Amino acid sequence: MTEQPEQPPFLYVVVCAAGIASGVGRLIAAAQEQGWDVGVIATPHAMNGFFDTAAVEERTGRPIRSAWRRPGDPRPFPDPDAVVVAPATFNTINKWAAGIADTLALGTLCEVAGTGVPIGVQPCVSAALAAHPAYQDSLIRLRGMGVRFGLPYDGADFGWERALDLVE
Repeated sequence: MTEQPEQPPFLYVVVCAAGIASGVGRLIAAAQEQGWDVGVIATPHAMNGFFDTAAVEERTGRPIRSAWRRPGDPRPFPDPDAVVVAPATFNTINKWAAGIADTLALGTLCEVAGTGVPIGVQPCVSAALAAHPAYQDSLIRLRGMGVRFGLPYDGADFGWERALDLVE
């Protein structure tokens, strides 16, 4: 019997619509350097020019997912070994915590949260929005589900590479 080569761990990177999303290639490169295979899931709004989709697809060797697959279509990604949401917006964090799965990105996050797979989040939320009571409640709920959060973006260093520390 021939042994199959071991597959590298698979990381889902969920990208939301924030200006800082243009740097997501740094996260993908860092993950690949650490031995991860990477698949990107983007919110529909993030696909509208927030990052270089062609460069990401070239880097990962996979299409970016942003829409549901049709019944009978094969699963384009294997199950994740970890998930990083970066940048994570106010909208995505609040909808996710509320269990709203109206996009592929949110549906994936809602589903994965119930599997025990490590999830790390790099929020990109303004101080004014972060002070909103709904956001604070969402952080509490998601932390209670085991989701790990990085430091809030302060306008200087987003911490793309540190996002991987959240899922180790």
